[in-house]
Amino acid sequence: MADISNAVGLERLSRVVGYKITKGVSKVGGQNLPMRVAILGPANHANQSTVGTTPINFTSANEIGDVAGYGSPAHQIARILRPIFGGGIGGIPTVYYPQLEANGSTGTTIDVTVSGTPNKNVAHRLIINGRDNVDGEYYEFIIASTDTPTIIGGKIKDAINNVTNAPVTATNLLGVVTIASKWYGATSASLDVAVNTLGDASGLTYVVNNKVSGAGAESIATSLTQFGNEWNTIVLNPYGTAQHAALEAFNGTPSATTPTGRYTGIVFKPFVAVWGSTLSDKDAIVAITGASARMNQVTNVLAPAPNSKGFDWEAAANVILLMARTAQDTPHLDVNGQAYLDMPVPSDGLIGDMADYDSRDYLVKNGASTVSLENGVYTVQDMVTTYRPAGEIPPQFRYSRNLILDWNIRFGYLLLEQANVKDKALAGDDDFITVANVIKPKQWKGILFEYFDDLAQRALITQSAFSKESLVVEVSGSNPDRLNSTFKYKRTGTVRIASTDAEANFAF
Repeated sequence: MADISNAVGLERLSRVVGYKITKGVSKVGGQNLPMRVAILGPANHANQSTVGTTPINFTSANEIGDVAGYGSPAHQIARILRPIFGGGIGGIPTVYYPQLEANGSTGTTIDVTVSGTPNKNVAHRLIINGRDNVDGEYYEFIIASTDTPTIIGGKIKDAINNVTNAPVTATNLLGVVTIASKWYGATSASLDVAVNTLGDASGLTYVVNNKVSGAGAESIATSLTQFGNEWNTIVLNPYGTAQHAALEAFNGTPSATTPTGRYTGIVFKPFVAVWGSTLSDKDAIVAITGASARMNQVTNVLAPAPNSKGFDWEAAANVILLMARTAQDTPHLDVNGQAYLDMPVPSDGLIGDMADYDSRDYLVKNGASTVSLENGVYTVQDMVTTYRPAGEIPPQFRYSRNLILDWNIRFGYLLLEQANVKDKALAGDDDFITVANVIKPKQWKGILFEYFDDLAQRALITQSAFSKESLVVEVSGSNPDRLNSTFKYKRTGTVRIASTDAEANFAF
């Protein structure tokens, strides 16, 4: 019989005692797939010479502000994922992949023209993309009854420039305040400015006009190549439809025969890419998600914020905050019923078609996520990909939760392979073995049987007996160094619809 300890080498003879500790693998199963969030996004124009394209693993919004510029889209995203008041995404890694602005890019500008004579001292506020403050710093300016439009314009300018995390800067010329986005490119065109007189105009008039939209399209190609062997499970796409095709081509699709991109068998590090939209018309949304090019794709997931004045990527950051924490801690659950934590809502409370159930049902069937407005906040109703192949009922990869569930099963399986199979000697089931680091097909089957039970206990699959019955493990007939395995599993569902019939009668 072989010696069961080699803490002291077997060649030793002189009197001695020895002891060593090894890493155990008795409980490899039961570990959730670690989430990792990749953030794409432009930096401020003033930071272009220093930001570079090297990925940055950050743990605070200020780290991104220092590199990409405070108020940049990247920083706006970071302050939602990692708020200065604590909480947020917690210990889940967040990595910023910068994109440099394209040559010839321009920013967006909007004018605010002040006219009239104030009849009293009063406070007014700017509202920039639905926010009258950022992290407690308000765009507020105090007007004295003796102020002229030029003086008031100067106060508006200071009210903006004194907010560190503002997405804009301002200049004043004789009461005409020009507000400019801090970053360049087409994404800056969503800049929105309004004035809130707080119910008392005090004889003043503010005209917001002369918007000149920015232009320029950044490339994400370099950033995607930098993913390498890292498993970025969730990607924030601030560019929306402009990058849908590029993300789909890179991520690829799962398939029983020819998976592509990050779904390829020897890679298998796929992601979902979340993009935000403030569209409220169902037909306008479906024109994007329901396009024929999207039907077989599993990559892009809409984060809706209908009629919000906020930036699209702020909606995406809110969804990712919910999605990543849920997938990290409780991957058997979905984000249904969870509320956005930091997204401006329409002042009139109207969210267009998404307020109607039939419209939400139509949207889901056409690859669009949905929300409702409950207690003054956006609340997730459905979080879906654009996947809906004709004739596939139900679509296997419609819900982003199902993808993350599948990835968890792969992750746990990989851990078991690494601990029990990889680089082990391959023996026959009937062989009598007296050495370590050997695997037999029947041993691997026994390990997987336990794994199926573990998955069922964690509510990732149902009917573990079905998986056990489907499992086949064999040594390849053509390659003695190859162990083949195949199995099936049934995902658990989520109660998305509860339907009950009740019969009412009179008592005679």
